[in-house]
Amino acid sequence: MTSPAQFKALNIAVLTVSDSRTEADDKSGNTLKTALLEAGHHCIDKAIVKDDIYQIRSQLSQWIANPEVDAVLSTGGTGVTGRDGTPEAVSPLLDKEIEGFGEMFRVLSYNDIKTSTLQSRALAGVANATYIFVMPGSPGACKTAWTSLISEQLDNRTRPCNLVMLMPRLKEQ
Repeated sequence: MTSPAQFKALNIAVLTVSDSRTEADDKSGNTLKTALLEAGHHCIDKAIVKDDIYQIRSQLSQWIANPEVDAVLSTGGTGVTGRDGTPEAVSPLLDKEIEGFGEMFRVLSYNDIKTSTLQSRALAGVANATYIFVMPGSPGACKTAWTSLISEQLDNRTRPCNLVMLMPRLKEQ
């Protein structure tokens, strides 16, 4: 549910984690970029990095340190194979984890992919007042996460509450 308040556009970065994707064939990253732009937000940056925990952390750390970046949408590297390391890369950077994101994502994904959703290690959290959402690498998973969870929580008009209304308080001690 949304209220009649004025929409507040956020600055959002998009990260694709993949050993094979390029800008020309980055369907998941482009799905997220298109969705956030259509919602009225700004895509402040977009990057593709290899599925390597240090490359992932390096890119995320730059965005987390940048006060202009409000949120990061990351896609890829959330499975259980040896090369899937996004959760391991992101978790140590988080000040707080938002456990409900991964839980809700898997519930919603069950409708589309049934028990295969247990292989998803989607997660979200806050690092230096920057929201980070980590999603699987398929365009369908990104669409599900954006339309069913993230878009409303990054819309300051969503009631009874949303993540945007908490932004001024994220750095409280």
